[in-house]
Amino acid sequence: MTERYRLSFTTGGLFLREAPVVVECYLSHGDWTKARDQVRQENLLQVRTAAAATRISKEVTARLETLDSIELQALLESSLRDQAYLLWVATCRRYTFIRDFATEVLREHYLILRRQLTFGDYEGFYSGKALWHPELDEIVSSTQHKLRQNLFRMLREADLISEQQQIQPALLSPYLAQLLARQGKHELLVFPATDNDIQRWLQ
Repeated sequence: MTERYRLSFTTGGLFLREAPVVVECYLSHGDWTKARDQVRQENLLQVRTAAAATRISKEVTARLETLDSIELQALLESSLRDQAYLLWVATCRRYTFIRDFATEVLREHYLILRRQLTFGDYEGFYSGKALWHPELDEIVSSTQHKLRQNLFRMLREADLISEQQQIQPALLSPYLAQLLARQGKHELLVFPATDNDIQRWLQ
């Protein structure tokens, strides 16, 4: 049986501002639950309501938990661009749906020089996956719309597409590429990059 997709990425984008705050709490406690509690209780993410603080801290933590200690440290010390790429990787690890879209649509388009990413590309991907993932048909159209909206927002925040939805080549630092490649080269396939690009990063 096909593993069900997690589909809870309806708000928040990549959390570029929030993620480092949560990482610092985690590194001081060594415990995700304690980190999340501190973030929520002290309103470190500066959100307006307790409900939003709970929702956002839970979502950020769930993504960051996919990173190991070296990657978390890198998140605090890297350039803004590498931070965004790391958070994109964390999102792809957390959400197989997004990882599949990144490798099967975003990167494939890039490889065949189709640089425009359209909502139609997303809808085609979604419909194709729904044949194997009934959970995609079970969610209401407003939620489907939010998923698409937020995925494209994350792609823009990671600078993987422009405001006009043109696919932009990933420009990972060699350090980040080698850091991710410890888990296997497949980790780099969520980026618009050729095999030659990946080999160059890893030299």
